[in-house]
This record gives sequence, structure tokens and C-alpha cells, in this order.
Amino acid sequence: MNRRKTLRPMLAFALAGALVQTAHAQDEQVTRMRAALTAPERPAESKARDEFRKPIETIQFFGIETGDTVVELIAVGGWFTEVLSAAVGPSGKVYASNPPLLVQAEAEKALHERLGNVEAVHGSLAEAGLDEKADAAFTAQNLHDLYHGYRGQPGSEAAAVDFLKGIYAALKPGGVLALIDHVGIAGQDNAAFHRIELQHARDVLTKAGFAIEAESSLLANPADDHTKIVVDPTIRGKTDQFMIRARKPR
Repeated sequence: MNRRKTLRPMLAFALAGALVQTAHAQDEQVTRMRAALTAPERPAESKARDEFRKPIETIQFFGIETGDTVVELIAVGGWFTEVLSAAVGPSGKVYASNPPLLVQAEAEKALHERLGNVEAVHGSLAEAGLDEKADAAFTAQNLHDLYHGYRGQPGSEAAAVDFLKGIYAALKPGGVLALIDHVGIAGQDNAAFHRIELQHARDVLTKAGFAIEAESSLLANPADDHTKIVVDPTIRGKTDQFMIRARKPR
């Protein structure tokens, strides 16, 4: 008997089974996320942002899965914390990290208690014992402040690289970094506008050791001409944004 001919249908059957399992897992995650995002206890102002932030499609692009351990960097008020909590489900864990100057203790505590699978981190990830513990890390609309500076804190390319190296250390080999930020363009005052050039983001990621795996235009908005601060009422919540999926090599 030709062994290759025997193995081919077996391999095809195994592959088909794996694809069915993956599709089922994705369907289960989407169903759970939809329920969580439309739940009555979720604030109306958070729900109103879903149209432009596309939470389910964002999670799918980054490949965050049910049961994952995710570190969220500079979680601030926790809009994405709630999205990540729903994405990983009760078998997963979200570590929501904020520097002390951004901690809103009572609001943070109330949110984390409601979600049930989230833990606050206010020191460094290493001090929290997270070295090589995370399947994924997530940071949205923060890199530009590390690069340019924020609230009197100086910024630089080196500061942004150091920030990303801390994330790199927290990820397991093969772990994913999900990065979102406001698009800045050359020749504009990106520091004042709280934006960053896509190429600058790519550069600091590779200098921190990450391999860029994919980019997405899911959150692109051609109506944003990049000449306004991101909190300008005409574009707030609707800025042109880039998404990068980067990976820590195995």
C-alpha cells in the first residue's frame, strides 16, 4: 500500500477538524463579546464608541483568543479593558496597567470588580511578576506620548523603545503585541496633535526586538486630514488610526 496515499486523507481530515474547531472558537468568542458589549451594565458612552473603534474586528485582527493572558498598557479609563475582558472570557486574564498619575482608584476598582477577570497593575510589569507570562499585550493611542512626551514628562525614541522592551519582556516567546495609534504625517506638529508617524512606530518596534507581522487599515478615516489635535471636537473619537500586529520571536 502506498503510505503517502493513505496519509493524505488522514491529514486532510485532521486539518478539516482543526479548522472547524477554530471556527467554533471564534464564533463562541464573537457571541460572548456581543453579549458583553451590549450588556445593560456597560455605560452608554462606551457603547457609543463601538461604531468607530470596531472592537470585535480589532480583536480578530490581533488574534487575541479565549483563555489568553493579556497585558494592557496604559489602560486609562478602561474602554479597551472591557473589550479585552470579553475577548479572553472567564478562563482568561487581563492585567490592566496604569502609571500612578493616571490611576482613578474608585472607578478602576469598580470596573475590575464588575468584569471579574481583570487585575490592576500600577508598578512595572517585571515587579508584578509578569515576565514571559502574557500571550498578548495591548496598547492603544499611547505610543505617541512616549515618543513626544506627555504632561511635562519628556519623550523620545529611546523612551518609546524602553516602553516596548518592557512589554517584550512580559510576553511569552511567540506572544503578540497589539498596537494602535493616531496617524501623524511628516511636516505636521505631531507632538502638539498627539499623533505619531507610522514609520516611527515601525522603527521603535523593531528596535525593541519585535517582528512586525501585519498592519491594518480597519480604523482608517480619510476624512481626518491629520492637522488637528486628536481631541478636536470635529474628529474626536474618529481619528485616522493605524494598527500593527507585532510578535516576539520564539
